[in-house]
Amino acid sequence: MTSLASNTWCGAQTDCEPTSTGKSTGGSVTVSYGSGSFSGTEYTDKVSFGGLTVKSQSVGAASTAQGFQGVDGIIGFGPVDLTQGTVSNANTVPTFMDNLYKQGSISTEVLGVYFAPEAGSDNDDANGELTLGGVDSSKYKGTLTYFPTLKSGNAAAYWGISIASFSYGSSVLASGATGIVDTGTTLIYIPTSAYNAFLSAAGGQSDSSSGLASFTRKPTQNFNIKFGSTTYALTPDQYLIPQAQYSNFGVSSGKYYSWITDGGSSGVNTIIGQKFLENYYSVYDTTNQRIGFATRA
Repeated sequence: MTSLASNTWCGAQTDCEPTSTGKSTGGSVTVSYGSGSFSGTEYTDKVSFGGLTVKSQSVGAASTAQGFQGVDGIIGFGPVDLTQGTVSNANTVPTFMDNLYKQGSISTEVLGVYFAPEAGSDNDDANGELTLGGVDSSKYKGTLTYFPTLKSGNAAAYWGISIASFSYGSSVLASGATGIVDTGTTLIYIPTSAYNAFLSAAGGQSDSSSGLASFTRKPTQNFNIKFGSTTYALTPDQYLIPQAQYSNFGVSSGKYYSWITDGGSSGVNTIIGQKFLENYYSVYDTTNQRIGFATRA
């Protein structure tokens, strides 16, 4: 599994043993995620991915892990600040991308991310592509537009970004938010005030069993997220759950449900997750401290 989390580790499903080149650092490692956690021992060892190799990468060998059914671990592509405090004998540990850049394997520390939307009942594809050290122009249309990452606040340790506004059709739901972009989150979380305004404008309510936004009539307007002066729209078909997937989420037929949900009223309450990123190619540029988006090809 790849994620914009930052630690690299294995052992959620099977024992994770160092190779002959592995060396224990003597440190213990513990990381908590939104829907899981792991703890274990830190090693440095050779890690290869996408045809590129780091000879001495920090790797956590999990002794316990929760919430990772079907995957054995994570290659962390998030900011290095997220590793702070995770390893007992280090402040932070360099990420796989940090090390590729430092050793000259990539000339700029940039990650391009592409998802193909999952259609119908299909919800378990290896449907993404990562480009290490650049972007794949065949995966997007038009030009990439970049926005600076946040330098302060709760979201700054992640891939944090300022949001100018959320809107439903021409109705502005909220202005002036901050949040994070995260490939490891499925849904699109927006602040409670914006979420309530979305329900009101689109004629929906929170489903008591699933917690998802539900509608008796299909919404007709686009949901829009504006970064800077650029607006990124999701059509109803893009922000509503395909009916063929209802059984996966434990929701019943006869209603419509959205990928847009309540992120809360404090802390990091806006997360631009996979269901946005399936429609827009995204670029995570550590060297220039910016995030880019373009319409997916």
